[in-house]
Amino acid sequence: MSLGMNVWAKRILWGLVGLVVLGAIVWAFLPGAVLVDVGRVDRDVLQVTVSEDGQTRVIDRYTVTAPLTGQLERIELDEGDAVRREQTLARIAPVAPPLLDVRTRAEAEARVAAAEAAVSQAQAAAARARDAYEFSRAEARRQEKLLESGVVTGQVVDEARLAEKTAAADMKSARFSVAVARNELELARTALRTLTGEEEGEGEVMEVESPVDAEVLKVVQESEGVVQMGAPLVELGDLGSLEVIVDVLTTDAVAVEPGDPVRLVRWGGEQALEGRVKRVDPSAFTKISSLGVEEQRVDVVVALTDPRARQVDLGDGFRVEADIITWQGSNVLQVDSSAVFRAGAGWAVYRIVDGEAQLTPVEVGRRTERKVQVLDGLGAGDEVVLYPTDAVGDGVDVEVRGQ
Repeated sequence: MSLGMNVWAKRILWGLVGLVVLGAIVWAFLPGAVLVDVGRVDRDVLQVTVSEDGQTRVIDRYTVTAPLTGQLERIELDEGDAVRREQTLARIAPVAPPLLDVRTRAEAEARVAAAEAAVSQAQAAAARARDAYEFSRAEARRQEKLLESGVVTGQVVDEARLAEKTAAADMKSARFSVAVARNELELARTALRTLTGEEEGEGEVMEVESPVDAEVLKVVQESEGVVQMGAPLVELGDLGSLEVIVDVLTTDAVAVEPGDPVRLVRWGGEQALEGRVKRVDPSAFTKISSLGVEEQRVDVVVALTDPRARQVDLGDGFRVEADIITWQGSNVLQVDSSAVFRAGAGWAVYRIVDGEAQLTPVEVGRRTERKVQVLDGLGAGDEVVLYPTDAVGDGVDVEVRGQ
């Protein structure tokens, strides 16, 4: 009797041991909590930007040309030299004897007529620019008074001041154009008188003068030699008036509007420069990308709004990186873009609730490379799974990596 009981006891004991071993094996192969990276939904400033490379450009650029065909003396200027108005840039001796046939005379007279028309056009543009500046200045003062009364916001005043500053730059550029046009007219008249022999009292050599105070950007014809009428000699520009040209994809350009703020980074200075979109060119062009893909792009012209003292190290043709801010908001509910994924026709995230991933549909708004605006489905402080893999699913236990 006791022997039989011992046998059954041993069998029961071994059975229990087997069950324990089997349970351990099953437990070992049961899926555990999935390690995940976690992000938090919060409220902060959100800026949607179009980021592209750009290049600085002198706004007021003028190419000095040869007013007549003749022997050019060597130009003693170097790139970067500052020149004053009416300073001699080049000297040209007419081809001796000057051959004044009907065609040459007609060309010289036509150049005088074209220069006279250019002066009239430049003066009209300068008058319009002056009127626009006076209006924008009066508008800025009016908005400042309204701000003191609490009728308008500071943003409205900032926009009015920007419009005033832009109008002042346009007026300065228009006056530059008038000076250039008058100089072209004087050169054309002098060239005609030289060809007809009316400049005998002033000698054979004709001096080409600078129409404005500027800097030499490029010496096109440095060595002496024969030059034809209209040949470029020197390029002048005012480095105090710079703008930035940014070529963007046409699909991005539709969101860019005049007045949009621009942040210029990685231009060589310690701090970013500020600017505003001046205009978006109406005509696009085709450009081959570094990968050999044809892209339709369009130029966006950016006006610099920082004081010239902060731009002192910038020159013509310098490379910059531009962040054009097409939309921005404060206190925007947002989540990391790596947490959002397609779910059917909409969007969803895995929200973590009590250590478990829950599939949560969300309604999204504006997007950037790193953040997505959340319109509905989540609240501030919610935790979500970043970069969810196939191992993460609805109802799966998760564990924060590193904890």
